Formats: sequence, structure tokens, C-alpha cells
Amino acid sequence: MKGTKKLTLTALLAALATVLLTLGSLVEVLDLSLAAIVSCFVVFLRIELGGVYPYLFWLVTSIATLLLLPTGSAGLLFACLGLYPLCKAVLERLHPVLEWVLKLLLAGCILTAFVVVAKFVLLLPDAILSGWLLPVFLAVAMTAFVLYDIALSRLIVYYGLRIRPRISRFLK
Repeated sequence: MKGTKKLTLTALLAALATVLLTLGSLVEVLDLSLAAIVSCFVVFLRIELGGVYPYLFWLVTSIATLLLLPTGSAGLLFACLGLYPLCKAVLERLHPVLEWVLKLLLAGCILTAFVVVAKFVLLLPDAILSGWLLPVFLAVAMTAFVLYDIALSRLIVYYGLRIRPRISRFLK
């Protein structure tokens, strides 16, 4: 695939991601799930295009959603979650014990950054991000992160075995 087609596909997916995250911002119960779904676009771009395109998608979508959405929660969630699939690809080359230690450490850093930015930069009014509920939130979020990682791994295998052979002719 030529560079122009790769850039066009990346831009189209960034526009679709921005629309989906806008929907997630308007319907607040969808913000986390749509941020996870849109982060799968990063996986698709990494597998199919490689190079700088997944990073470019993450950067453009993060900036667009943080600037354009009425509430910054969906954009912030994607900015935090969207880069993880690229880190996951690197971490899974390591020994499994070291891999999970680094993944959990990365998840802790991502969650800490999310809480700090949500509280002090975006000034999101959320009682969960303060007081005695914060440790409960972090424990539940770490559990959800582990489940997200397992689901993402299975989705990547499913994509490689079932979906990629069917769409490969369209991506030439």
C-alpha cells in the first residue's frame, strides 16, 4: 500500500474514532467502552500499516477529542488507553513474569496520570477520584485493565486468523 493510501486510511479512522468518542462523551456510560473499542483501531493500524501510522492516529485522535469534546473524559480515556496496544506489542516479547510486572506498572502509571489530569487539569467533577473511594477505584481499574489486556490479546489472535485473510485484498 502506498503512503498516500496509508495516510488516508489513518485519517479516516481518526475521524471515525473522533465521532465514536464524541458519542461516548454525550452518553457517559459509553465513554470507557468506546475508548477501548477505538484503541482497537491502533491495533489494526499497527498490524496492517506499521511504522508511524498508529502513533499518528493516536496523537491526532487524542488531540482532537481533548480539544473538541464537551467533556474531556472520553478523550482523556482514549489518550490513556490508546497508546497501550503499542506498548503491549513491545512488552509481550519479554519473559511472561517480567511482561506482567511491567504491564501492571504501566497500568498503574496510566491510571495515576488519568486521575491527576482528570482532577487538576480538566477539573472533572467526580467523587470517585477523591477520598476513600480512590483506592477502590484503582483496584477495580487494575482488574479491568487485566481483563482488557486478555481480551485484546484474544481479539488480535482472532483478527489474525479470521478477519485479516478476508480483508487483505482490500488493503493492497
